[in-house]
Amino acid sequence: MGKPTGFKEFDRKKVPWRLPVVRINDYDEIYTEPRVDHLREQGARCMDCGVPFCQSSTGCPIDNLIPEWNDLVYNNRWKEASERLHKTNNFPEFTGRTCPAPCEGACVLGITDPPVTIKNIENAIVDRAWAEGWITPQPPENRSGKKVAIIGSGPAGLAAADQLNQVGHEVTVYERADRIGGLLQYGIPNMKLSKEAVQRRVDKMTDEGIHFVTGADVGNNVDPKQLRDDFDALLLACGATKPRDLPIPNRNVDGVRFAMEFLTANTQQIVHGDSLGDGFISAEGKDVIVIGGGDTGTDCIGTSIRHGCRSLVNFELLPKPPEQRAEDNPWPEWPRVFRVDYGHEEAEAKFGRDPREYQILSKEFLLDDQGNLRGIKTVEVRWTKNKAGAWSMEEIDGSEKEWPAQLILLAMGFLGPEQYVAEAIGLEVDPRSNFQASHGKFATNIDGVFAAGDCRRGQSLVVWAINEGRGAARSIDIYLQGSSNLPAPGVTMGTAMEVSPIS
Repeated sequence: MGKPTGFKEFDRKKVPWRLPVVRINDYDEIYTEPRVDHLREQGARCMDCGVPFCQSSTGCPIDNLIPEWNDLVYNNRWKEASERLHKTNNFPEFTGRTCPAPCEGACVLGITDPPVTIKNIENAIVDRAWAEGWITPQPPENRSGKKVAIIGSGPAGLAAADQLNQVGHEVTVYERADRIGGLLQYGIPNMKLSKEAVQRRVDKMTDEGIHFVTGADVGNNVDPKQLRDDFDALLLACGATKPRDLPIPNRNVDGVRFAMEFLTANTQQIVHGDSLGDGFISAEGKDVIVIGGGDTGTDCIGTSIRHGCRSLVNFELLPKPPEQRAEDNPWPEWPRVFRVDYGHEEAEAKFGRDPREYQILSKEFLLDDQGNLRGIKTVEVRWTKNKAGAWSMEEIDGSEKEWPAQLILLAMGFLGPEQYVAEAIGLEVDPRSNFQASHGKFATNIDGVFAAGDCRRGQSLVVWAINEGRGAARSIDIYLQGSSNLPAPGVTMGTAMEVSPIS
């Protein structure tokens, strides 16, 4: 704690984004360069709270040493802050840009006041570390003679690769796309996470001896059984890539697309300059409806605005969240409150209103005389809670409405991993179709085959993927060497019984 009275002296002030009327004209990152005095002042708000819930329990899944680097920033010891940050987080520039910051939701100061701007400080530390040249390739001094194959180059696969390489194993990462990064590359738009930020980390890992293979669709053009034979261990980190569909009438009309199709094509053509032809999905001049209110929905909103859409609406099935924590949502739980993300802010600047419409149930996609998408029919719903606390939904009579749309994007989450890799090697799955492996061990039913990230736990956060990748790396190291100096995955609420190392 740098300043004992800082939390009483200073108000919470976030590092501002670029003005929405400016940033909607480009695909550059939305962030501004923070002032050092601003960051030191915000770091001074970190309390001597005794038990730092921000880095444990419902806070940070990778146990970031948050009070320590807040103190170091306040004292202008930035290089040491970077070293502390990298002790627990392989990729702070990814989490600093994309994480919803459960650490801030669990900040003890948040009981009575706005929490510390932890995410801003984290991002500033790693950006300064790159700018100052403190982050350099650190290849291992010795090699173990063991080889590990990793399927998937998202945050879980990359975290595992980084950890395993550090202890001397030879790591090869297989990615079915044409570029490395998985979700980081194609699932998150450039304005939230620049692809230069992803590539510089991949370049560092390459210089440290990690091998990357693109265009390798394991289970189709690469045989997973052969990988298991050729390597000493195999890690599945292929994400939860099966999107939730909306099976209502006329679903197969061309103008209804999954969000990831839209976002991936945008990054390929506009950010990387690939020529996709008819494969590019444009929102230009169209009435766009985004169905789904999470981060992916917000990314579709921001991207559609940059394309030059004519109008924009975002459907959410659930009620509008409250402005403050509800009684059944106490600290240190994640605060389920109303938030304005970058896409919502941009839509209001462009169209004069927040794009979200709450308690809307989609009933039918509407076609014109030529069979093209012309809109969608919806009905409003009412949510009620019974005495047992269970919620139920009912449609409101007379609330039917037709909305114009020539492009409707489905951003309703994901149902789990695609199954063809599991089927090819006889991998067991759980009742939700995720690859069966317990947190802390990460071992599947096949000897030497492990699973981590969204393909194991289901759709989740980048920071949880890093937790899983680091944990899987430790389990693989124990499997290969009998013991490991790599850290165990973080113990968080609901997982404490699952984190014992492999016996």
